[in-house]
Amino acid sequence: AITALALELGGTVTGEHGVGRLKSGWLTRELDPVALDVHHAVKAAFDPAGRLNPGNVLSPRPEG
Repeated sequence: AITALALELGGTVTGEHGVGRLKSGWLTRELDPVALDVHHAVKAAFDPAGRLNPGNVLSPRPEG
């Protein structure tokens, strides 16, 4: 309920330490598709093999 209210009021699900596993599902409610694509592109650029925190905040995108 707190996270939903934060988004309703124009806030964010992130904090000083970013988005943890608990809040990762809220990213799709907060960010538009373009912003999510940017996050995935940055993750892919710095971790092309997907070895760092695999699937914890950004789930792998299907190929295609």
